[in-house]
Amino acid sequence: LHAGQHPDTDFGSRAVPIYQSTSYVFGDTDHAASLFNLERAGHIYSRISNPTVAVLEERLAALESGVGAICTASGMAALYLAITTLMDSGSHIVASKNVYGGSYNLFKHTLPRFGIETTFVDARDIDLFRTSIKSNTRLLFGETLGNPGLEVLNIPTLAEIAHSAGIPLMVDNTFATPYLSQPLTLGADIIMHSVTKFLGGHGVAIGGALIDNGAFDWRESGKFPNMTEPYDGYHGLRFQDEF
Repeated sequence: LHAGQHPDTDFGSRAVPIYQSTSYVFGDTDHAASLFNLERAGHIYSRISNPTVAVLEERLAALESGVGAICTASGMAALYLAITTLMDSGSHIVASKNVYGGSYNLFKHTLPRFGIETTFVDARDIDLFRTSIKSNTRLLFGETLGNPGLEVLNIPTLAEIAHSAGIPLMVDNTFATPYLSQPLTLGADIIMHSVTKFLGGHGVAIGGALIDNGAFDWRESGKFPNMTEPYDGYHGLRFQDEF
């Protein structure tokens, strides 16, 4: 219930303070440099991280038995972020056809514009995932409970299929929530949520989240240079090593 939250040392607030600042104070230039170089923990700019959002991220990671989480403006933003981080043009996805309409449209109509193709299969026939994997397949995707048909995904078997092909399994756990199911404990590698739905609970906020189990070996897979090769856009860091 309180994961990610630390007592407010300034005023003793019981509730999580809402930090509306876009940016943060640096003690000096060395302090700023150490933050930008990722040499120490801290906040730079709220588009990257924010203390209030960090509480939500740590709490969701704890609920899903993950090692870390990142929150986004919506569930669709979370899904798009994961795919564009992992994949390049020419990649392929095998996805359940029993998914939320927004996700289906992303896979079917938007991603092909960027050279990413998707094969849809019936989640109730698990072998179709296996037989649909190609040499350029980089992800298996499904929902714990399909939206809106409530088809149940066989996560342990699907995880075995994904891992035998050297690729991760990503599961949308929006409908089930970690109260009913924790896909990471069943073998999934990445969880996504539309926090807007059951996790939000009151229809007053929109949000999304990605939670990682920290176990998938991107380097051993050899299929994800975006994760393992130096990134020229930020000091040549390797995402697998840093995060």
